[in-house]
Amino acid sequence: MKNLSVLIVALILASCGTSRRLEKMDLATAKIKERKVYLPTANPTQIAIDVQYLSSDELNGRETGTKGIEMAADYLKERLQTIGIEPYGSGYFDAFSSGDLKGYNVVGMLPGSDRELMKETIVIGAHYDHIGIISAVDGDSIANGANDNATGTATVLAIADAFKKLDFNRRKVVFALFSAEEKGLIGSRKLAEKMKANGENVVAMINFEMTGTPMVDKEYITYLTGYDTSNMGEIFNREYEKFKVTEKLEAAAKMNLFRRSDNYSFYEVFKIPAQTFCTFDFTNFDHYHQVGDDISQVSARHMADVVNAVMPGLFEIINDEVPVLTAAIDE
Repeated sequence: MKNLSVLIVALILASCGTSRRLEKMDLATAKIKERKVYLPTANPTQIAIDVQYLSSDELNGRETGTKGIEMAADYLKERLQTIGIEPYGSGYFDAFSSGDLKGYNVVGMLPGSDRELMKETIVIGAHYDHIGIISAVDGDSIANGANDNATGTATVLAIADAFKKLDFNRRKVVFALFSAEEKGLIGSRKLAEKMKANGENVVAMINFEMTGTPMVDKEYITYLTGYDTSNMGEIFNREYEKFKVTEKLEAAAKMNLFRRSDNYSFYEVFKIPAQTFCTFDFTNFDHYHQVGDDISQVSARHMADVVNAVMPGLFEIINDEVPVLTAAIDE
């Protein structure tokens, strides 16, 4: 009976300790939401540096399976290391193959700090590959892929940097930079399947694609693919105070963009809210998959504004409310 009493006391003390810890975590979350602690802001200069290197002629358009994309992968690994993001699994390179094609996703993570919420994972991603060498125009045959998708990649790096500086994430966060998106979402599907097989409890996936150019005559800074599939857009719009973050773009819905970027791999594998933020509105960029998609066509200041606008919503999803599916996707 004495041993039982000691056990009960120990359990009560442990429960009290857990309650106090959770109360402290909730208080810290509330303070940041109230802007008593400010979220880090993006550095447009670093964003420009990242886009400049990834879209440089030296990388020859970053086609999966080439030396150029290997150089891009090395650069992204070094950037994640410099930021202080841990490797995901045994290393930053997640190798995959599909037929004769071999590629590498570059993946890092921040472990969660809450005993329960750390069991859930938020994936933040973008593809870093492009289409390589194409038919020459005026002697230029390199499809540099600055907007598609060095911009999305640089956006994810800026978000990773902000959360590392913030040093507050209750859920586990995986930063995934995918290869072979241009080959049919291969890299993201391989990673999603691997995470599922390993028992990773992914509860939301947020993807970034072509974030380099401001939209024309819109009251919101980004659109969200698959807007009607979840309440993700509502969360981001609620959490940012300065202006509307996102909305549904009918042209994107007609073009079925929800299924055409790496978010869709995670939706298919996990059946979770998995959507893409984008600012390419079909009127503001004329160089899709062309040699003219270079650094001169994108705005690092705009990209920094995008990062700053989505940060409060990301903070909410990583630390508190996760989005939920609100409509079925027609398969």
